[in-house]
Amino acid sequence: MDGDSYSGLGSGAQMDGKVLQAFQKSFVQVQNILDQNRLLINEINKNHESKLPDNLSRNVGLIRELNSNIRRVVELYTDLSAAFARSVQASSSSPSAEADSIGTSKKRVRD
Repeated sequence: MDGDSYSGLGSGAQMDGKVLQAFQKSFVQVQNILDQNRLLINEINKNHESKLPDNLSRNVGLIRELNSNIRRVVELYTDLSAAFARSVQASSSSPSAEADSIGTSKKRVRD
């Protein structure tokens, strides 16, 4: 991307580089949390299989952390969805959005 705008979403929707960077940042955050959840689940399973009282009691905290992480992922996706909707709405309400989109699409084909 050349940092200006991206119009590959159809219906003339455009997103500038800052919006795309914000989306990328959120997706990286989500992926990091999901990776952490995978590790938590593995540890919870090992503790459960061990049946040792200390390990089983440790699972309570791990499960709370897992639940908190899941809530955070839901929040991030909710924020992403709202930001995407605002971006699409802003670009579709612009009178020249469709013309800009067509021009950008043609430019990208030539590049």
